[in-house]
Amino acid sequence: MINIGDSLPDATLTESLEFGDACPMPPQKLSAAEAAKGKRIVIFGLPGAYTPTCSAKHVPGYVQHLDELRAKGVDEVWCVAVNDGFVMAAWGREQGAIGKVRMLGDGSAELTKKLGLDTEIPGMGVRLKRCSLLVEDGVVKQVNVEAPGKFEVSSAEHMLTQLG
Repeated sequence: MINIGDSLPDATLTESLEFGDACPMPPQKLSAAEAAKGKRIVIFGLPGAYTPTCSAKHVPGYVQHLDELRAKGVDEVWCVAVNDGFVMAAWGREQGAIGKVRMLGDGSAELTKKLGLDTEIPGMGVRLKRCSLLVEDGVVKQVNVEAPGKFEVSSAEHMLTQLG
């Protein structure tokens, strides 16, 4: 599992910010390691788009507290899930997160597995454990991994307490 002091592993993530008549435009690929260079980033990971806790608490909390996170020196907030970029964009639009939180698809679970935070959920397959990370210039400074079925240490509110 990823530890404090480790470099954020590189993986290809996908992101779509533009929408057509019926759905998001084709997602663009980005390198996680490249995108993290020179920035202070909060990454929160979750089991999947449109799931109950993720939709009701996790994403809304980070959208709601974005200004406070930025006031504490956070340049970007990333939401990562083992979903494709189309799904992440559509869900992000419904959540009011597009343009605020980067909704990044890890469709092949590449980053998820490299972080060592993969879990098998019956009926859903390989997913990312609910978590949050603080990454500064590509180096992990904080790791919070939820116990199964919990939503406590990966919330925006908890991250704010860790930022001081």
